[in-house]
Amino acid sequence: MLDFIKAEHEDHCGIVYCLSRNKVDATAKMLAQKGYTSLPYHAGLPSEDRARNQERFLREDGVIIVATIAFGMGIDKPDVRFVAHLDLPKSLEAYYQETGRAGRDGKPSTAWMVYGLQDVIKLRQMLEASQGNDHFKRVERQKLDAMLGLCEVTKCRRQVLLNYFGDELETPCGNCDTCLNPPETWDGTVAVQKALSCVFRTGQRFGVTYLIDVLRGSENDRVRQSGHHQVSTYGIGTELSVSEWKSVFRQLVANGYLRADPEGYGALQLTEQCRPLLKGKHKVELRKDPVVKKSAGRSSGGRSSSAVKDQITDHAGWDALRACRKELADKQGVPPYVIFHDTTLFDMLERKPKTLDELAGVSGVGAAKLEKYGDIFLATIAGLNPL
Repeated sequence: MLDFIKAEHEDHCGIVYCLSRNKVDATAKMLAQKGYTSLPYHAGLPSEDRARNQERFLREDGVIIVATIAFGMGIDKPDVRFVAHLDLPKSLEAYYQETGRAGRDGKPSTAWMVYGLQDVIKLRQMLEASQGNDHFKRVERQKLDAMLGLCEVTKCRRQVLLNYFGDELETPCGNCDTCLNPPETWDGTVAVQKALSCVFRTGQRFGVTYLIDVLRGSENDRVRQSGHHQVSTYGIGTELSVSEWKSVFRQLVANGYLRADPEGYGALQLTEQCRPLLKGKHKVELRKDPVVKKSAGRSSGGRSSSAVKDQITDHAGWDALRACRKELADKQGVPPYVIFHDTTLFDMLERKPKTLDELAGVSGVGAAKLEKYGDIFLATIAGLNPL
């Protein structure tokens, strides 16, 4: 996530969603230690702290709010440039609502998410252990399956998302990650048979880490004490790395071929759905996980603050324009973006208009704002030291 923010959204407002309060607090602290203005928000905080953090998020530039799903209802901040999920949402409805809080000003924004096998197991366990009746659990399982389907899809994500809500996008969007970088797939039929067989041979009582140890022929004491160094699946999976096996198991759980025992501390069990796979009756295409390149990110489609900063030589001028905007915002009791967006300030700094007519040509300066703020910003620009 740090690489993502640094590459695409340095100094931008954003929302980071986490499933637990402890994770919210830890993530907000980590971001603050890295130099970001990050604030926690969850139901466990005193009401005055929540109100203060929410107000700062609305009024200040570049604030990242780290929150549980308790945050966002009724929030209408137009210049949220990214929404990140550090845990898997429980449904596409939740994901759609939460990511919809970015880019309400119509400018390019990014939805970013990371998830793994433990997210899938945790959510499935929470669902099965819930007090809901059979109908409720069946509906929630379908919602979670749809969310997992979006995560593992190999075609346009936007088409899949809109189709879920009854809309149709005739052609791929050309802007989601699967359109820009189509994922590779591979024939996982044999690997899947090995994985499922290993779950069966070890008694359906162990989690993914242990199962991978068995498949890769680990010599650790736990495997030997359990006698699983003698099962037929011991050591038959050395062709795949640990991370590749985790990907196999994640996709098996996501697609309903394995389930997490709600009372078995993450133990994986076979489902009825996996029988044809065990017998080799179906070919299985698996998604190949992309290799993450640190500090390399795709542009979100517009000029990011970090990209513009690399081009700015008049840092004093940039600071002066932001200070002018902040002073006006404070006097009026409104967030700074209500005065002008960052992109407008960037354009002012690049053009350095000298008249109201020239200022009117700057992106984001309409007639009303020109009349209200034009002379003030022209005076600020006139006072900048020429380069």
